[in-house]
Amino acid sequence: MSTEDQNIKQSGPSKLQEKVHNIIFESNTPAGKAFDVALLFFILLSIIVVVLDSEASFRRKYGDIFIFLEWSFTIIFTLEYVLRLLTVKRPLKYAVSFLGVIDLLAIIPSYLSLIIAGSQSLLVLRALRLLRIFRIFKLTHFITEMRFLSTALSNSLRKISIFILFVLTAVVILGSIMYLLENGKNGFTSIAQCIYWAIVTITTVGYGDISPVTTAGKFLASIIMLLGYGIIAVPTGIVSTEMALAARNRAPGHEVCKNCGKEGHDADALFCKRCGEKL
Repeated sequence: MSTEDQNIKQSGPSKLQEKVHNIIFESNTPAGKAFDVALLFFILLSIIVVVLDSEASFRRKYGDIFIFLEWSFTIIFTLEYVLRLLTVKRPLKYAVSFLGVIDLLAIIPSYLSLIIAGSQSLLVLRALRLLRIFRIFKLTHFITEMRFLSTALSNSLRKISIFILFVLTAVVILGSIMYLLENGKNGFTSIAQCIYWAIVTITTVGYGDISPVTTAGKFLASIIMLLGYGIIAVPTGIVSTEMALAARNRAPGHEVCKNCGKEGHDADALFCKRCGEKL
């Protein structure tokens, strides 16, 4: 075999590996988007099967169908997991990453159920089946906007923390005032109980287990209820603003480095910003 033929033979798998990598990890191509949509469909359908299978009536009637569907999803996600490991240069690093662990948790319960058998293990098997819910986290594979939400929450953390501190101070003061107005009666038997009521009221939950009877108490409750609407809007506005800033400053480009798995490279980037691998 000539040197040229050897080079062609060696370059074949590399090109195929790169093509499969682009389909699985990149969502800015038609094939990548189609893969993401198909994966989304299978993930959501598998979660629906797990939820329906938890209902005794459905399990008795459609148990065999659920088992067939479950193993079908397990095989599909296993193939996807293997392809992800084969198309990255550092499979071990991907396997121990957050998404890699989630992928493994999505398929391993089905295989463990083959090993752990017997009537005494039924409770264990039931717990293992619950792990299949982790498949919902596989949605992060193709929701690239997740990094914008992460950035927005990180940038908003300090502002929201200060705001929560203000709310906690407010409920302590308002709860103490309510304790005085209701004179320790009508369920408001302690300041701690009044603080609990203030939290439930200011968050607009309103369990109704405790309610003021006096006119002054009702007036204060009305103020807290109106205040609750504004309190809900503040953190929402903070996060929304940070998300808008993150989306405005984003630069589309390579999504995932084949070597280290780093995401979010610039559009004109030629090398990975983490490991230096050529993109």
